[in-house]
Amino acid sequence: MNRIISISLCIAALLSCRPTEQKSSAPADIPVGVYAATSGSEAAFGQATVQGEQLAAEEINKNGGVLGRKIRLVTEDDQGKAEEAASVVTKLITHDNVIAILGENSSNQSLAAAPIAQASKVPMISPSSTNPAVTKKGDYIFRVCFTDPYQGKAIAMFARNTLHVTTAAILRDNKNDYSVGLAEVIRKELTALGGKIVAEQSYSGGDSDFRPQLTAIKGANPQVLFIPGFYTEVGQIAIQARDLGITVPMVGGDGWDSPTVIQIGGKSVDGCYFSDHYFFDEPRPAVQRFVAEIRKRSGKNPDANSALGYDALYVLTNAIKRAGSLDGKAIRDQIAATKDYQGVSGVISMGPGRDPIKPVAMIKIDGGTTHFAGWIQP
Repeated sequence: MNRIISISLCIAALLSCRPTEQKSSAPADIPVGVYAATSGSEAAFGQATVQGEQLAAEEINKNGGVLGRKIRLVTEDDQGKAEEAASVVTKLITHDNVIAILGENSSNQSLAAAPIAQASKVPMISPSSTNPAVTKKGDYIFRVCFTDPYQGKAIAMFARNTLHVTTAAILRDNKNDYSVGLAEVIRKELTALGGKIVAEQSYSGGDSDFRPQLTAIKGANPQVLFIPGFYTEVGQIAIQARDLGITVPMVGGDGWDSPTVIQIGGKSVDGCYFSDHYFFDEPRPAVQRFVAEIRKRSGKNPDANSALGYDALYVLTNAIKRAGSLDGKAIRDQIAATKDYQGVSGVISMGPGRDPIKPVAMIKIDGGTTHFAGWIQP
C-alpha cells in the first residue's frame, strides 16, 4: 500500500512540477535519461547496458550529434529496486528535464517506472525487459528486445523447421515464471506446427538431481528436449541426461546465456542450442564494429545487454532526427514508426504494441564454445 501511495505521489509531483515549456530552458545538448542497476545484485546487467549506451552516444556525437546538438546521458542507479526506479525516473523527468528515457533491464523496475514516464508523456525505451506487461503501461513505452512469447515461438519454429523434429519433451522450472511461461508457448507453438510433446517434467530452481525426470523423458523417446530455464541448472541437467543415454539435442532460451552452461556442462552440452538477442561473432560488419569497440574498452566480448542498450539509443536518436524536434509526442510517434533499423541485435521494426518485430538469434554450443546458427523470424 505504501509503495502504491509513493508512486501515486511521484506521478502527481511529476504532473505539477514538470515545465510545460521545455525548450526555453533546454541546454545546448540533449539530455537523455538512463536508469539501470549499476550496483546491487543486477549490476552486471545494468553496467553492460550502460556501456553500450555510452558507446552509441560517443559515436552519435562524433558524427555531429542530433539536430545540431550533442547527446548527454544522465544516468541514475536504481540499485535493482522497483521503488528506487520510480524515484530516479521522477528525478530524471522533473529535475533533469530529459526528453526521453532508456531503461530498465529488469521488467520489475520497468513496470514501476513506466507509469511515471507515461503520465508525463516522456518516451521510454526498455533495452531488455521481456515481460509482455511492460509496453502495455502506455503508448509512450517501447522496447527493443523480443518478448518471452515471441522467443518461445521462435524456439518452436527452429526445432520444427530447422531441426525437423516431430516429437519433443519439456523439462521446466516450476518455480520460475519465465520458465513456466516459455514452456507453455513452446508447447502451443510446436503443436500448431504439427509437432507433439510426448513428455513434460518439472524441477525447482536450485535442485541438483534431475535423474527421475530425465528417466521418464528418456522412456518417451523424444527427438529434442526443451529446457526453458536458467543457466544455473542447465549444465547439470545435460550431464545427467547424457549419463542416462539421452543423446538428442537440448534447446533453451536466453536464460542459457552464460559461460556457466559450458563451464559446468562441458562436452555434455555439445550439439545443444539456445535463443538470444544477438551473437558477438555474427559476421555482419555493424556487429563486428560494435564488438571491436567494446573489446577496446573492456577487454571482453559484449553481451546481449550491451548490444540492446546500444540499439536503444540509436532507435531513439533516429526517431528524434525524423521528428525534427524535441517534442515528446513527435518523438513518440517516430519511435513507433521505426522500420527496418539495422541494429546490432537484428533488424528492428516497431510493432503496433510497441514491441519490436525482429529476428531471434539461435546459438549452437559445440567444441566448448558458441557458434551462430542463424536468425529465426517468428
